[in-house]
Amino acid sequence: MSRIAVFGYGSLVSPRSVAETLGREPEAPIPARLQEWKRRWSLLRDNLRSEKTFARQSDGEPPPFVLGLNLERAGTGEDHLAPNGALIELSAGELERLDVRELRYNRIAVTEHVSARHSFDSVFTYTARPEHFAPRPPDGTVAMAPYLRAIEAAHRELGDDQWQLFLETTGLPPVEVIEPVLVRDEIPPGNPRDW
Repeated sequence: MSRIAVFGYGSLVSPRSVAETLGREPEAPIPARLQEWKRRWSLLRDNLRSEKTFARQSDGEPPPFVLGLNLERAGTGEDHLAPNGALIELSAGELERLDVRELRYNRIAVTEHVSARHSFDSVFTYTARPEHFAPRPPDGTVAMAPYLRAIEAAHRELGDDQWQLFLETTGLPPVEVIEPVLVRDEIPPGNPRDW
């Protein structure tokens, strides 16, 4: 039987976040980097028309867009930006459950780009669908503080230097970071409700 893993580079680095989707605790994540790729804050979600709408906790106003992490092909001379993250072993059925969670992304094979010792036959990750790709966020776009906290905690748990490496290769969101309140919920089971 072939062994499958996902390369998580944001919230999927967190075993707790993955367990929420899979309904089981995953094996310990394996630290890895993805060569020839870079991670950016370039995934855009329409906050007013998607399966979940959040408002600012401070004033109850829903921002128009929410920014998340994405992987993009690196250009020449951008090798130093290879994103760090984690390999998490999955079954084929569990990978399909992640597809439901990552509905704004396409799943792609990246096995040959993983720089970590592993014995997986196939490694997949997620990149923004064209309609959700935002090289520059529109006015009014925000990032969710719980999302950022989950990413930071997951990278710190992965290893002593992993959060620092995240900051060096990616940086913090280039938009306002807010504390959100969920005000409309049509979220599929297993998908995060905090961001």
